[in-house]
Amino acid sequence: MTTPDLPAGAATPALALRSLRKTFGPAVAVDSLDLTVQAGEFFALLGPNGAGKTTTLRMVAGLLPAESGEIEIFGIDARRRQIDAKRITAWLPDEPMLYDKLDPLEYLEFVAGLWGVDPALAQTRARDLLQTLDLWKHRNERCEGFSRGMKQKVALAGALIHDPMLLMLDEPLTGLDAAAARLVKDLLVDRTRAGRSIILTTHILEVAERLADRIGIIHSGRLVAQGSMEELRAAAGGAHSSLEDVFLELTRPMEQAA
Repeated sequence: MTTPDLPAGAATPALALRSLRKTFGPAVAVDSLDLTVQAGEFFALLGPNGAGKTTTLRMVAGLLPAESGEIEIFGIDARRRQIDAKRITAWLPDEPMLYDKLDPLEYLEFVAGLWGVDPALAQTRARDLLQTLDLWKHRNERCEGFSRGMKQKVALAGALIHDPMLLMLDEPLTGLDAAAARLVKDLLVDRTRAGRSIILTTHILEVAERLADRIGIIHSGRLVAQGSMEELRAAAGGAHSSLEDVFLELTRPMEQAA
């Protein structure tokens, strides 16, 4: 796989959204959204159901067309240069989508081939990912017999096989037991330490509070607040300690106005 040329300079953000908008009929899903995620950052995107989180990430991934606004991924205009942008990103939806008749090794070989990853490199990455996610002993078993959590881990390995610079995950811990969730969280943290960027949506606020460098909260397609936990506490009045309290305080006015 040939990685597209990226703008020089460490200041180039991993993702920059400007005035991004999407409607479905009369309903506004994303309303002139401005959002920035820095390179090497673990960013949690939070909001109530229907806030526009998944719609936003699907537009970034190129799966939904934006009606207006700008999407830049490491300086690449993702609306104009979709192929270049997709080469350095990965999107993991909340429902794992696999080819059930394939085993994990076959699936990862297939996905790596789609991205043009060198076969020898793909084999090394597949082995490392499956071992890290405690799937190596299941490498020759068909995915159709896997549990929801095992399928989620195989799908995550597939999202990582081409070593994306920006990884977007929608509720990645759904269906995972405590041990599997720890494996996934450790793997994601290691990715950011290696300089990659992650955007995570989750309703498990403790996970966002523990893992994220910064947090963005959206409601009705608009950004309510973003920043570190300390900055969000200040925005909520400074009297709240947990992310749950901060989240409820910041979204309460929007709920009352709805």
